[in-house]
Amino acid sequence: MKRLLLLNGPNLNLLGTREPAIYGHETLDDVVALVTNTAAELGFEVRAVQSNHEGALIDAIHEARTDCAGIILNPGGLTHTSIALRDALTGVQLPVAEVHLTNVHAREEFRHHSYISPIASCTIVGAGVQGYEFAVRRLARLAG
Repeated sequence: MKRLLLLNGPNLNLLGTREPAIYGHETLDDVVALVTNTAAELGFEVRAVQSNHEGALIDAIHEARTDCAGIILNPGGLTHTSIALRDALTGVQLPVAEVHLTNVHAREEFRHHSYISPIASCTIVGAGVQGYEFAVRRLARLAG
């Protein structure tokens, strides 16, 4: 069976309790369940990783090159700061779907820049948790 890596960055472990007026009431467990169920419908397994540490995210990306067909990534605040995360993604040469729960372009100016978007196969912003479902479907199509 094909596999997708679901990778969530800093503070996403707090989904459902962190600023629910902005990020919603769904939890990270809800995200993992949605991605897992959607992926299963399309013949994919999911390995889900969340970390508040950049190095752990990079290690998960490196590991994905051996057994994953694509990466669904919500890099959180690292979106705007991490060249190392970008370099890891380009290094493994897997399709990447960048996901943001909110419309980052309608928020603070510092959130408008992404180091990930230019190398992502697709970027989904502002669709809430449903954005993860869109990402699974897109990567499944790209993986054939």
